[in-house]
Amino acid sequence: MRSATDIIGKFRAHPIGRTHIPKIFELLQSRWKTAVVFIPYFWLLLFFLAPFFIILKISLAESLIASPPFSPLFEWASDGAMNIRVIFDNYAYLWEDELYLNTYLSSVKIAFISTVACLLIGYPIAYAIVTSSHTAKHVLLMLVILPFWTSFLLRVYAWMGLLADQGLINDLLIWLGFIESPVRLLYSHFAVYVGIVYTYVPFMILPLYANMEKLDMTLHEAAADLGARPFKTFLTVTLPLTMPGIIAGSLLVFIPATGEFVIPDLLGGGNVLMIGRVLYGEFHSNHDWPVASAVAIALVILLVVPMMLYQRVQSKESEQG
Repeated sequence: MRSATDIIGKFRAHPIGRTHIPKIFELLQSRWKTAVVFIPYFWLLLFFLAPFFIILKISLAESLIASPPFSPLFEWASDGAMNIRVIFDNYAYLWEDELYLNTYLSSVKIAFISTVACLLIGYPIAYAIVTSSHTAKHVLLMLVILPFWTSFLLRVYAWMGLLADQGLINDLLIWLGFIESPVRLLYSHFAVYVGIVYTYVPFMILPLYANMEKLDMTLHEAAADLGARPFKTFLTVTLPLTMPGIIAGSLLVFIPATGEFVIPDLLGGGNVLMIGRVLYGEFHSNHDWPVASAVAIALVILLVVPMMLYQRVQSKESEQG
């Protein structure tokens, strides 16, 4: 009795086998590539696009005292016809009420200032890590990633203890003689900035480090040989080459900081206006799901549209270059 190996070997030796086996392998390889590409698209469709369209549908509904607390998008008439009921009043309400516009502007301002602060802190740290020795580089990277090993809420609560009126920072300032009585640090804009910068500065450092790791340090030596001072070398050589890392880190900080909820709620104590807290209040306190969904969709548009325009400009510049 012939084994399967003998049969396959004879099939490969046959002229038909020599013709079809490569085609079979090409077909399997193409199907495998299609499956590999399909998986991330399916993940994006399931966990981003599907929830987005659900929220979009709720934002076009009317608020009701029912369960669920909004009107259906499709309604069946008595004659059996299906009617689509779309309401844009929720989006109009966002423009009519100054609370939402002021909240959006406040969120963007806080996120922008926090992003600039993270950049000013993270850029020199990333450069120091890149230029350090091989052993020190791994230690410093571990220290940057170390905060992620603890709970995010625990770290925010720790800052509440540090910034409290009887907290460590006020006690230290009084002991050093800089102040005579505790300064109000907690439940302020300062506390929110501190919390956001502390939380998101690793997201600025890591992309900058990945970008700076690819830099050719001999360019600095060449610029120095040509008479460029260190600051001019930084402006003309280092800064332009690290711009992709700056943009990536800024996006990783700015986007989540704009919709931040936990930090302004715990460290701001209701005194700092950000869209995340307003969104939470509409869902859970007012039970107005359509307006809350409209706030969320407007926030997505506010963040995604500038990114799309920027990517379009970047693609045009790369094509021209």
